[in-house]
Amino acid sequence: MKLGIIGLPNVGKSTLFNSLTKAGAESANYPFCTIDPNVGVVTVPDERLNVLGEMYHTKKIIPAAIEFVDIAGLVKGASKGEGLGNQFLANIREVDAIVHVVRCFEDSNIIHVDGSIDPLRDIETINLELIFSDLEILERRIAKTAKVARNDKTAAKELKLLEKIKAHLEEGKMAKSFEGAEDEDEQEWLAGYNLLTYKPVIFAANVTEEDLPDDGASNEGVCRVREFAKAEHSEVFVVCAQIEQEIAELDEDEKKMFLEDLGLKESGLEKLIKASYSLLGLISYLTAGEPEVRAWTITKGTKAPQAAGKIHTDFERGFIRAEVVAYDDLMACGSHAAAREKGLVRLEGKDYIVQDGDIILFRFNV
Repeated sequence: MKLGIIGLPNVGKSTLFNSLTKAGAESANYPFCTIDPNVGVVTVPDERLNVLGEMYHTKKIIPAAIEFVDIAGLVKGASKGEGLGNQFLANIREVDAIVHVVRCFEDSNIIHVDGSIDPLRDIETINLELIFSDLEILERRIAKTAKVARNDKTAAKELKLLEKIKAHLEEGKMAKSFEGAEDEDEQEWLAGYNLLTYKPVIFAANVTEEDLPDDGASNEGVCRVREFAKAEHSEVFVVCAQIEQEIAELDEDEKKMFLEDLGLKESGLEKLIKASYSLLGLISYLTAGEPEVRAWTITKGTKAPQAAGKIHTDFERGFIRAEVVAYDDLMACGSHAAAREKGLVRLEGKDYIVQDGDIILFRFNV
């Protein structure tokens, strides 16, 4: 999974990226200090893996991973090349979802490019740049499709769709709210254009330490972002980038104590991972044995052969069956053998839909 972190300059974007990935992207109190997209890979915290590791006396534990891309601060006019413009917008096209960092804190020491704090204005500024960039893509596609549409029914149909999407964006709306794709072909075309405004969005409301214990409930800016996100079918998580930076320096035990002192159950990274899994409809199934215990990320609703294909294409091609035990059942029984004795280890076929926390051994023959 690849997430792109975007936002206006000086909203805490690179600070958040640094703390999430410990990758040390340069952050400074002026725009455009992050020139190349920084990339950091973060493992997904999953306590189940450590428990299974002990149970199976495992040599190696491999968690699922998320790749974060920190994209330099966008400004008004980025789509027309303002600031460092278009090159950043191109970097966002490659991600599965966008993490949009929005500043919801006052601090006279950290300048705001528009001179005041207004989260919804900031969101609108960025959204407009994404829309302008998408319109440019659509115009090129329309010009290309129009050439063949005269003699080609499929191209003529696609041209109509492109023009409908363009009109939708010109009204200042995001592609993900477009409902005019009428059949499977049109839905496939829409998804295939890789429009920035079609990507799922998670808003990271960046607050001060004081706003963390009640999860930003008393912060007016956070409440407005939540309302906006609800209408957009987006996720929101509240984070203090500064605190995340401090947490990043600590080991696991210190981290737990630090969070407890702040009255928090989880770090910003954990909140973000939950929000992104929920938004993208993802779950993890597990494989366990002495050589390794590993988490595999799949989309909800994935059937057993396709889940097996995540490990190796041969597993999907030669799929025979899956031997499955639910994590909670295994924990209740204390061992795989005890779970088998109680009939909790099941043999599942090609139509089985894999569930979060399933521990699976695939049988295949190629």
